[in-house]
Amino acid sequence: MRGPNATSRLHREALQFRVILAATYPLFLAAAISQRLLPGRGPDRPALGARRSVFGEARAMAVSAIPFAFMG
Repeated sequence: MRGPNATSRLHREALQFRVILAATYPLFLAAAISQRLLPGRGPDRPALGARRSVFGEARAMAVSAIPFAFMG
């Protein structure tokens, strides 16, 4: 059972996550755009039809990288 301290901690962590996401999203957006501009397609880059939008790619990169800030 969660007490009031655990609930407030979860709210603080959620707020921190959103703040870090907002702060780092422009960097990941720039990275996603630069990946699109690079010529060629590597094995880890899907074909044109299977791609997400640049904004979706940037959000996916940010959401997958940010949890490392909360480890430790």
